[in-house]
Amino acid sequence: MTEQNRPTKKRRITVVGGGSFGTALADISATKGNHVRQWMRSTEQAEAMNTTHVNERYLPGFTINQNVVATSDLAFALDDSELVFVAIPSKAFREVVRNMQGLVDSKLLVSTTKGVEAETFDLMSEILHEELPGARIGVLSGPNLAKEIMAKCITATVIACEDEELCQTVQEVLHCDYFRVYANHDRYGVELGGALKNIYAIVSGLAEALGMGENTKSLLITRALAEMGRFAVTMGANPLTFLGLAGVGDLIVTCTSNLSRNFRVGYALGEGKSLEAAEKALGQVAEGINTLKLVKEKADEMGVYMPIATGLYEIIFNGHDIADIARTMMLREQKTDVEFILQQS
Repeated sequence: MTEQNRPTKKRRITVVGGGSFGTALADISATKGNHVRQWMRSTEQAEAMNTTHVNERYLPGFTINQNVVATSDLAFALDDSELVFVAIPSKAFREVVRNMQGLVDSKLLVSTTKGVEAETFDLMSEILHEELPGARIGVLSGPNLAKEIMAKCITATVIACEDEELCQTVQEVLHCDYFRVYANHDRYGVELGGALKNIYAIVSGLAEALGMGENTKSLLITRALAEMGRFAVTMGANPLTFLGLAGVGDLIVTCTSNLSRNFRVGYALGEGKSLEAAEKALGQVAEGINTLKLVKEKADEMGVYMPIATGLYEIIFNGHDIADIARTMMLREQKTDVEFILQQS
């Protein structure tokens, strides 16, 4: 173990969630010598991982550090924990977090979920504040494909919080030879970027399936970044956050990799599959579908110009022809290339 892989002290870490990214975080934390418990909804899944040290459902073929203890007992998972990573899909996030009441007190909680709650338009850290008001809360987001992390490909992420101690703790727990952790104080912008980029990953998957050229892909990604920034600024985020790992960094990897769940759903749609068939084949939650619907409604409410998101919405929810929507998007108003430019003094 190299010096930077060695923690200054062993901590008790809990990962709430049995998916791919939560498992990758559990593996890193345990490999660095921390005591790690991982909560899974399924007792069978937890028992199987404790026996084989493989998360067969989400990360088949990758061995998890043997010091990760999987459990379906939430109280046991959280007992004596100092730092809790919450890695639950957005649709079930509030339900699980509500079950954590009375079990976390003033512990450090970090959401890793990139999504928006229906009805409330709450981001996951806002749900944590509402349900667990005594906790200290941060957000982890970035270009973090779990299979590449498990393969020890060099990866970076962002811990976003105004609490310096929380940021430093997460950096200490996760930073190693292949996983770098940067800090950012714009928690809302970092979290919003992580949610919004999933929409455009679906669009990019569609474009790939339809055989669109590299110029088109570049156009989609850069105009997607403009849409994300426009929406985020209206919601109160700092546009400069979107130039970092949790903005353009996450957008690039999600829009170009077949490891991206949202990209794969878009690709399946581009092949002519129904949304139901695309999600069934994926076998995991594609947060972008839920986020698309909520963001379209919010953008209409606030009058935010989002032609790419609107076009995708028409394809998925109103059954419009993909080719017709693409042509319509190209005829839309040509606006300024870069909308947020710092004024020189």
